[in-house]
Amino acid sequence: MKVKVLVRNPDDYLRETKQDIHKLPRNFDPVLHPLEAPREYTRAMNAVKLSRVFAMPFIGCLEGHRDGISCIGKHPARLSWLYSGAYDGEMKLWDVARRKVLHTVQAHDGFVRAMTFCKETASLYTVGDDKLIKMWKTESPDGSDLKAPVNTILTKSMLTGVSHHRSKPILATCGEACNLWEHTRAQPIKTFQWGVDSLQSVKFNLVEENILAACGSDRSIILYDMRESAPLRKVILQMRSNTISWNPMEAFHFTAANEDYKLYTFDMRRLNLPLTVHKDHTSAVIDVDYSPTGKEFVSASYDKTIRIYEARKIHSRDIYHTKRMQRMTSIAWSLDDRYIYSGSDEMNIRIWKARASEKLGVMKPREKNALQVNHKLIAKFANHPAIKRINNHRQVPKHVYNATNEMRSSVLAKKRKEFNVSTHTKRPAPPVPEIAQVVVSEQ
Repeated sequence: MKVKVLVRNPDDYLRETKQDIHKLPRNFDPVLHPLEAPREYTRAMNAVKLSRVFAMPFIGCLEGHRDGISCIGKHPARLSWLYSGAYDGEMKLWDVARRKVLHTVQAHDGFVRAMTFCKETASLYTVGDDKLIKMWKTESPDGSDLKAPVNTILTKSMLTGVSHHRSKPILATCGEACNLWEHTRAQPIKTFQWGVDSLQSVKFNLVEENILAACGSDRSIILYDMRESAPLRKVILQMRSNTISWNPMEAFHFTAANEDYKLYTFDMRRLNLPLTVHKDHTSAVIDVDYSPTGKEFVSASYDKTIRIYEARKIHSRDIYHTKRMQRMTSIAWSLDDRYIYSGSDEMNIRIWKARASEKLGVMKPREKNALQVNHKLIAKFANHPAIKRINNHRQVPKHVYNATNEMRSSVLAKKRKEFNVSTHTKRPAPPVPEIAQVVVSEQ
């Protein structure tokens, strides 16, 4: 004879200690939960509201410069070290974790135009308006070897940009021409010229190490191969590009910050058409930098805002601004993918979170799991109108808001005019998409 009895195992409902969480019996059989989708929607709505409530990206600022910030450099081996150059030629080494200056040195007469690092020799290279290339050591644990340069090279013309090869002892500078230098020589080993008055910025590719690109004053972007004796390719845009940034994970992709308020992502194998046109800025884009993952990049503009874009998206996912922040001059994404550093005209370096609602500090496993579930729920319902509206809404400065409406009106007026012309013309010209109007010519 079978006898049915009730069995209660204390391990199923009793806590081992008073600090342990209460155990709740749950059955995850979907048949028993017919209202799973509405409950998940409610949880996603609460999650997206909380993410906007806790979206406080600004962490702090580094004060001490006596003139506007012209460039920012990240130390490749020390996450908490940050180098900054100013318009008055002063260079500072910051300890970001403690928000204090470690060392200050008068690096150049005039602007500090650009800086770059050599990881193998632990050296920092700077260029300025005084036609000098200076090499600084960065090996000392307290940064004391920044007091004087260990090497100085006098060039024939003013330099506006510098970049170092990833693995070889080769340096690239730009000004009247693009020059390649070796550490042990005072004369350039190679000079590239292609009918350009001046070059604003030069950057080595991080994956295809022999390729470098430069932005010219004639609205061009020029590609070079250091193994060749002449430049490779040249593309001329509608307006001038201020700088470019190579994607650290995609060997052939780079993004250019342009004067026409937009950013263009190109594939260097096919320069006649950009892959993506990134919009939303309302003034000239001055600087751009990729995250270490290569999935996102950040841009700085003269409209006094910072915008974060996903590499394949047209519109920005976030915008950062403060009341005191003036025109942006430089931007950098930290090598641990958690912070953004920005420099502007009013002499401050600001520190931002790369993800506005991310919690800083140590999190318990239970809290971390809850945040991961919330992110998944928001991603699942991202296209729902109510959740999409809350997730995308941002407060912007008044001048940005008005400029955005003005630009939107001008775009609509242009489309309306093109439609009227094509409608009332006997043989209308075929419509040209916006992305095809970016490139003027390719050589």
